[in-house]
Amino acid sequence: MIRAIFFDLDDTLLWDKKSIKEAFRQTCALAATVHTDIDPDALEEAVRTHATELYQSYETYEFTKLIGINPFEGLWGAFRDDTEDFNRLREIAPVYQQAAWEKGLAEIGIEDGELANQLASHFPSERRKNPYVFEDTFAVLDELQHSYRLLLLTNGSPDLQNTKLEITPQLVPYFDHILISGAYGKGKPDVAMFKHALELSGTAKEEVLMVGDNLHTDILGGNQAGIETIWLNRDGIENTTDIRPTYEIRRLTEIKNVIAEKKDCSL
Repeated sequence: MIRAIFFDLDDTLLWDKKSIKEAFRQTCALAATVHTDIDPDALEEAVRTHATELYQSYETYEFTKLIGINPFEGLWGAFRDDTEDFNRLREIAPVYQQAAWEKGLAEIGIEDGELANQLASHFPSERRKNPYVFEDTFAVLDELQHSYRLLLLTNGSPDLQNTKLEITPQLVPYFDHILISGAYGKGKPDVAMFKHALELSGTAKEEVLMVGDNLHTDILGGNQAGIETIWLNRDGIENTTDIRPTYEIRRLTEIKNVIAEKKDCSL
């Protein structure tokens, strides 16, 4: 019998990719008001490319991989978390943010350090102003919260993930526990994080479903922990990996179908 459901946050409940896209759109549009010959789409593409490459060049990269912080979160995170690793990340972040925009501008022929600094400061502001929640998120949580223990299991910096929750405050009350990898010390797919989530929820692995959009973190980690997994594949992409979710759905509302199927199987 299912007693608890673990949810990923980014691009499962929160539409983080859309928030990042909107922050890029607004910031690149600002750049085009300063240099009218700038193509905002070309600038976005250039900054995304250079941000990804730069991100991997810093000594903090292995730590960010362990915790699960991606390059575009690095473009707006302040990382006010109090550990040695986060202290170093906090020092590097402004340098990285400035460099990503400066290199992106240079690629499209604009050498303007002052503008790069302006855009590096503007992007975090736009990201905070544009939180998006998927349209089915609250309806599903409303339906589940009275019958199941709900736990939020998310990778990232506690400061950054809590910032996302602060600007979407309606989400927090649904969850009995919120477990953030940066506070725990390890991130998905590490089995230890899933075992800790089981302890927090007071459930056995057979009593839990793990719901997430990422095969390599949410689904792989859940599988390895012996938890049945639901891959939320909103875009209908082909699974070309050897990671096999227990269930696959296209919309969050389909969770109720999975639960109903499991109840039927147990009769």
